Amino acid sequence: MGETAEARLKRMAMRSWRRGTKEMDLVLGPFADAHLAALSEAELQTYDALLEENDQDLMAWILGQSAAPAALVPLLARITAFAETRLKPRN
Repeated sequence: MGETAEARLKRMAMRSWRRGTKEMDLVLGPFADAHLAALSEAELQTYDALLEENDQDLMAWILGQSAAPAALVPLLARITAFAETRLKPRN
């Protein structure tokens, strides 16, 4: 039996918050909370693939220190923009 849509979103949200490094928890967790439910099926598949990547690679891609796989670039750009806006110091 397949995973329900609700169970899939919960699994992906949990994996976003429990990455292995606190830095990635703080980047992916809030993004998942804010945007996961609104992603298209194609974007959800891409996000699920992104969750399979290791944290060191993800962080390097988000920080622009290395090139990300082309399939992940659009979603990583959204995640990066969200994190930058969210983590920007407020005056």
